[in-house]
Amino acid sequence: MSKGAEINLHDYLKKYFGFDQFKDAQEQIILNVMNGNDTFVLMPTGGGKSLCYQLPAVIMEGTAIIISPLIALMKNQVDSMRSFSATDGVAHFLNSSLTKAQISKVKEDVSSGLTKLLYVAPESLTKEENIDFLNTVKISFYAVDEAHCISEWGHDFRPEYRRIRPIINKIGNAPIIALTATATPKVQHDIQKNLDMLEADVFKSSFRRHNLYYEVRPKIQATKEIIKFILNNKGKSGIIYCLSRKKVEELAEALKVNGIKSLPYHAGMDAATRTLNQDKFLMEEVDVIVATIAFGMGIDKPDVRFVIHYDVPKSLEGYYQETGRAGRDGGEGKCIAFYRYKDIQKLEKFMQGKPVAEQEIGRQLLLETVSYAESSVCRPKVLLNYFGEVMEENCNNCDNCLNPKEEFEGMEYMVNVLKVILEVKEKFKADHIADILAGKASSGVKAYSHHKLEIFGIGKDKDARFWNGVIRQALIARFINKDIENYGLLNLSEAGHNYLKNPESFMISQDHNYEVSQDSEPATGSGGGADSELFNILKDLRKKIAKELKLPPFVIFQDPSLEDMSIHFPITLEELQNCVGVGAGKAQRYGEEFIKLIKTYVDEKEIVRPQDMVVKSVVNKSGLKVFIIQSIDRKIALNDIAESKNMEMSELLTEIEAIINSGTKLNLDYYIGQVMDEDKQDDIYSYFREEAETESLDDALKELGEENYSEEEIRLVRIKFMTELGN
Repeated sequence: MSKGAEINLHDYLKKYFGFDQFKDAQEQIILNVMNGNDTFVLMPTGGGKSLCYQLPAVIMEGTAIIISPLIALMKNQVDSMRSFSATDGVAHFLNSSLTKAQISKVKEDVSSGLTKLLYVAPESLTKEENIDFLNTVKISFYAVDEAHCISEWGHDFRPEYRRIRPIINKIGNAPIIALTATATPKVQHDIQKNLDMLEADVFKSSFRRHNLYYEVRPKIQATKEIIKFILNNKGKSGIIYCLSRKKVEELAEALKVNGIKSLPYHAGMDAATRTLNQDKFLMEEVDVIVATIAFGMGIDKPDVRFVIHYDVPKSLEGYYQETGRAGRDGGEGKCIAFYRYKDIQKLEKFMQGKPVAEQEIGRQLLLETVSYAESSVCRPKVLLNYFGEVMEENCNNCDNCLNPKEEFEGMEYMVNVLKVILEVKEKFKADHIADILAGKASSGVKAYSHHKLEIFGIGKDKDARFWNGVIRQALIARFINKDIENYGLLNLSEAGHNYLKNPESFMISQDHNYEVSQDSEPATGSGGGADSELFNILKDLRKKIAKELKLPPFVIFQDPSLEDMSIHFPITLEELQNCVGVGAGKAQRYGEEFIKLIKTYVDEKEIVRPQDMVVKSVVNKSGLKVFIIQSIDRKIALNDIAESKNMEMSELLTEIEAIINSGTKLNLDYYIGQVMDEDKQDDIYSYFREEAETESLDDALKELGEENYSEEEIRLVRIKFMTELGN
């Protein structure tokens, strides 16, 4: 590269965009495009991808065709380009949102040579009239933005993206630059192969974003957690992602009633409302957007301070790109995801009915998300490993680094994992290997007679979940590879073979287990904030009262209620009712001794109580509770109540449990008598009365036997028990 070219390029950078310096590899990428070479750019969100095609487009002769997936994204990019130029004609988009007159104006500006960047959706590109028009235009190069949309293994697959190359061949040849913020090696290969640019020069920036903080919390009272988090970060911009439109609407409403300036955004809204909501967010008229993943692609808002995932994402690529919208200015960016395995199972259910290959891909991508969420290893390390990048040091800026799990010597475990993979000829996935190690004769293991192997059950003192964790850490240590082409089969790397020959100390940390009983609902997701000394004193008081009344302690107050008391220090019965799971009935019946104890504790310790933060419910929610209570009073069958509200039976039982845990009495005898015989009822009732140490459903199923009792039956009798003895 000559000195002259370098100075010239810097002059253009200053002239058109006002910057003095290029970021990372931007300069080399731009020169590569200008030299007529195919170029593949892998750069994290906020790394400056757009400039890589914007600058060469304004310098080179002709018009650059920018292929982009979203109308909102095109508008954003065109507005941005026009703000750098003296004329609006410098950038246009051509898509279905334009009128005939507007289309004529665009074509006129392009033909006259005024337009340097023409943004088109792949669908618009395939229209014959547009192909005919573009045949008459001098094209400087093609830019394929969000190129991961080409790959079925990418997180936002768009079939029409796979038709880009044939259309380019029809219009006329010119260099291609493909750009994406997320691509595993598999997705990268797919993109290059599909665009017929396997020989392209590849520019890959590090995926490491030092300013982003990553955390995974158990999905327990997530709405309340989110409201607390936002109120503690007043005035900061944030995005919350949910998977369903219904949840987007509900959550946006819940934020609003709690005084948070927020708006929803999803594909079910009309385009004008969506655009208006997006603009209000960009103009800082609202602080928070609650959205499905339709929001945010290419949104150039540099000061998004937090990205929260209410629902677990379908893939790590999607997750990485969405979190990448935080802190693009290099400032603070908090990325918090709420996780429970139940959501993964729900997503797997949605996949049923799709072609088998698509289901298999979807399942693989979900497993990677589970691995990320449950791993206790440095979060960026896991993410970077997924994208094929090795990170040596821990980040010291994620929940796992700041609250590390205790490590233990794992040499023997690691050796056993590698041995089993070799024993089954490197032809099986992680779950299968974990089952063999744990001595679990699952249907898959039996199908291959692997339960007869000598090595079967070599690690049966640990469960399959533990072994899956060791396998994850073997992947990060690069001892094993995952063959993504074959749906995740594991094989040993050279380093793995060397480790087997010469094993040495290898420290392992226990994975997270976020499966807290869903019905026990602890008060906080992060576990921080509670006064542990007070919590233990309250537990002793609960035990004392339970003994006097000959009741199990959880009937008095459940742990989440005590935890909330040791955060908010309630000293009146009214304040006590603001704690999770404490209604008026419970407060009246058991509250006096608890508030008396808390008041003494507060006085003795001279505690300055925090301003009580009451998270207000959305009216509809309490409306539902009233409807349920009235329907039960009228002895309407529970399945009819569920059907009338379009709910699953399990969802209805969760609502009923919340009602009785707050102290309201409900009599379900009329329904339980219809669906269960008396002996069954008595067995379950006496289990909770005499044997149960906690209200856990899993423990009850284990003790009573899953073959004899269904989860629904146990929940029904547990509701009867709690309402009769607890309220």
